[in-house]
Amino acid sequence: MKLNKFLMLVCLAIVVSSCTAPKLGYFQDVQSGQVQELQAPRLVTVEPGDRLSILVGSKDPGLAYLFNLQIVGRYKVAQTDANLTTSQVASYTVDENGCIDFPVLGQMEIKGKTRSGVAAYIKKELIDRQMLKDPVVTVDFLDLFFSVMGEVNAPGRFLMDHDKTTLIDALSRAGDLTINGRRDNVLVMREENGKQLAYRIDLTNLQSIYNSPVYYLKQGDMIYVEPNEKKARESTGTGNAFMQPTLWISLASLVTTISVLIFK
Repeated sequence: MKLNKFLMLVCLAIVVSSCTAPKLGYFQDVQSGQVQELQAPRLVTVEPGDRLSILVGSKDPGLAYLFNLQIVGRYKVAQTDANLTTSQVASYTVDENGCIDFPVLGQMEIKGKTRSGVAAYIKKELIDRQMLKDPVVTVDFLDLFFSVMGEVNAPGRFLMDHDKTTLIDALSRAGDLTINGRRDNVLVMREENGKQLAYRIDLTNLQSIYNSPVYYLKQGDMIYVEPNEKKARESTGTGNAFMQPTLWISLASLVTTISVLIFK
């Protein structure tokens, strides 16, 4: 009799535990009225291999023309965003030393500079060398991407369309995590100074997100959302079979029946 009661309690415990809802929400530690200090925004900076559009304007278009690329090609962005179209641009590719070959000015090292930093640098050189009195320099990145893989609704390679793209922006662009994605252990891979660095982010914890070095993304970042244990077990045919309450209830019922017959 005691054995039967014990088995019934085990069955009840299995049923209750199987009905417990997983924690799927983000920012679970946030309280109403809470204030969170944010890190300074991280602007995208130039790295070797980047492609830039640099246009020089002036009150004298004839002079400004000398400082713009003479060959204008058609450049089609290989992208996920459907609203981007083929356009005409003049582009510079940053070499392995972080330099570009600029018309008239020659070799210019721009590695590590922001868009505004590159524009200010070129403008200063034009004025200091007395080539233009009133230059207007416009700089844009052409093909900065990040990738999102794993348990998201729309994985892919996405264009960074503004300087301050955050991890939350990236996951939103990928359609948010699926119900099977782990919220507490998102991986961000980043290449820095010739090394591949890995960062783990807990999306259920506000400080883990905002204090992370990868809260603001940079070009080439790869985000991977791991599957939860249930999803991982589905990789085998019987992975989740032993996690079903009905199986254990049936086994407990069988053991109870056998024990009654033996000890009757």
